[in-house]
Amino acid sequence: MKRVFDVHTADRVREMLMNEKDVAEKEMFNGLCFMVHDKMCICVTKDTLLCRVGEEKALEELEKGSCSQMIMNGRASKDFVYVPVAENIKLQDLKYWIDLCLKFNPIAKSSKKKTK
Repeated sequence: MKRVFDVHTADRVREMLMNEKDVAEKEMFNGLCFMVHDKMCICVTKDTLLCRVGEEKALEELEKGSCSQMIMNGRASKDFVYVPVAENIKLQDLKYWIDLCLKFNPIAKSSKKKTK
C-alpha cells in the first residue's frame, strides 16, 4: 500500500523547517514525517498533521477543540495530537503548530533504535 500525504502541505512544512539544523524526512505513520535531531517532530498525512507537542500542551490544545488525541493500538499517545488540515491551511496556523512541535523537540525522548 502506497503512503499518501498532502504534498503541498509537506512542501510548506519543509520550507518552514529549512533553517533548523539536523532535519530529515522519513515516511511513517502513513505520511511524511519530519525528524528534528533524530526525533519525530511533525508528520504530514493526507488530511492531518501529526504533531508531537508534549502531554501538557496536547491537553491544552485538546481543550480548545482544535485537534484530536493520537490513539495507537487502543492507547492514547499523550505527546501527540492530530490537527485537521486542508491544502489551504493558513500559514499562521501551520507556523503555530510547527512552533509548538519545535518547542517540545529538545525535551522529547528519542525513540529506541532497533538493532540488527
